Amino acid sequence: MKFTKMHGTGNDYVYVNCFEERVDHPSELAVSVSDRHFGVGGDGLILIKPSDVADFQMDMYNADGSRGMMCGNGIRCVGKYVYDHGMTDKREIRIETLAGIKELSLNVADGMVQSVRVNMGSPLLQPKDIPVLADGSQVIDEPIEILGSVYRMTCVGMGNPHAVVYVDDVDGLDLEKIGPHFEHHPLFPDRVNTEFVRCLDKNTLQMRVWERGSGETWACGTGACATVVASALNGYTESRATVRLRGGELEIDWDRERNCVYMTGPATTVFEGELF
Repeated sequence: MKFTKMHGTGNDYVYVNCFEERVDHPSELAVSVSDRHFGVGGDGLILIKPSDVADFQMDMYNADGSRGMMCGNGIRCVGKYVYDHGMTDKREIRIETLAGIKELSLNVADGMVQSVRVNMGSPLLQPKDIPVLADGSQVIDEPIEILGSVYRMTCVGMGNPHAVVYVDDVDGLDLEKIGPHFEHHPLFPDRVNTEFVRCLDKNTLQMRVWERGSGETWACGTGACATVVASALNGYTESRATVRLRGGELEIDWDRERNCVYMTGPATTVFEGELF
């Protein structure tokens, strides 16, 4: 089976073109190919498939085999893959995901996609839609206790559930220790992605992320979107900001008039290979 290794700001996946390849057991394959010692290595598996309602379909699986609703970094790489491989000549394409159809604008130079702008849709703020078990119409700056410490979180749905937590020291966090306790906290019936954020100024944020099903990743597109929405709601930043992640930077713009979040960032092909 042929595959392509790609990453968006360090959030790396194994991509399979299901126009040409057949994958019968994607969850099992995701676990095996994601292993960084015995497999290809990555944060999960993304299958590029035909769609009846859009130009292409993105079918995503986390490193533990669980199915993902949406991946902002991953969908940018899907856009790059289909254009660079001649599967489309359009620079405005639509991708079907479990979180709905996403619209992509491809930035092309020398015949190759360099970066992608994605309309990530409207943020979900009501607890039942995220989902998070909480009273009220929104979860903004609410307490959550993890391992005896109380954190303040703001919850946002961006195709995935997110809990955005503000800290003074992002680099010094022991995410391997605290991350799983956020992910599996009983407040989150579908588990949760947790963003640990430091506000550098009104237009810049530093972020690390613990993703459900994958652990710490070097970037999370939906998480960066949720972080800017949460920061704007708390008055920490403007509605447009740069998010600095371990793997690079993403530009996030929450158009509050249209209530749409736009994400712009790079997409990179690492190598292509064949699995035996």
